[in-house]
Amino acid sequence: MNNLLDISYCLRTKKLHQKFSILLPSWNNLDYLKACIASILSHSDFEHQIIVHVNDGADGTLDWVKEQPGIDYTHSKENIGVCYALNAAARLAYTDYILYINDDMYVCPQWDQHLWKAVQEVGHDYFFISATAIERRPQSRCSIAKDYGADLEHFQKEALLNEFNTLPMSDWMGATWPPNVVHKNIWDLVGGYSTEFSPGMYSDPDFSMKLWNTGIRYFRGIAASRVYHFGSLSVKRIKKNKGYYQFIRKWGLTAGTFSSYFLRRGAVYSGPATTPRLSVLLKLKSLFKALVAVFK
Repeated sequence: MNNLLDISYCLRTKKLHQKFSILLPSWNNLDYLKACIASILSHSDFEHQIIVHVNDGADGTLDWVKEQPGIDYTHSKENIGVCYALNAAARLAYTDYILYINDDMYVCPQWDQHLWKAVQEVGHDYFFISATAIERRPQSRCSIAKDYGADLEHFQKEALLNEFNTLPMSDWMGATWPPNVVHKNIWDLVGGYSTEFSPGMYSDPDFSMKLWNTGIRYFRGIAASRVYHFGSLSVKRIKKNKGYYQFIRKWGLTAGTFSSYFLRRGAVYSGPATTPRLSVLLKLKSLFKALVAVFK
């Protein structure tokens, strides 16, 4: 029988002074993966454990990763989606902090220093912290709008490196999307990413909701920690799950309501989030959406 979740594991590095265990799922996206890892190696102030999950790898990704002794990896013969990929890679993590990043991201200098400083300032393990993405077409007000190229062929790397820290942005409420960092104890407590959202649509707000239900209220986006995001390249190639309705069925409200009213995602950071008092109209809307979701 062909077992879709027949995953191989390869731990080659040793725990020395690494700060983060970086989970990096990749699906036949070798050129971007190389660029992402090169930026991590070039622009990090600290050493980190890098763990790549290779989905399929028919484009040469698996062979390339095997040739990199400083990279740990997991591998599935088929694309198992981001949720299973992250959970598989996390099994190899040996630092106290798990950081998830997409393979179509290019980190800017000192990205990790700013995240590490933010982590240390919290003073406890109950937090969820994100870096800030620079995007051609921002997905939300959490991102900085600036075009440095739609793809690697047109990537204006020198311009990005000269200008990234001059682009205005404040720390923001509601960390959700990668790059994000969480304590490994919390990752284990909530069980990583929920595989019922496989291959991954709405798995990010679901993870944040699971953190919320553990009592976490410290959701913070760090403006000074920046990455350039080329833009969900793998998402464009997959058959998407109906995450919008899955989220409603699971939690009884929309991801938009959770993001806007609970996390206040994108607002200027003002401290830990608080449980909102939802209006009767909004509660009725959520109830209606939940009823609709039953039939989707």
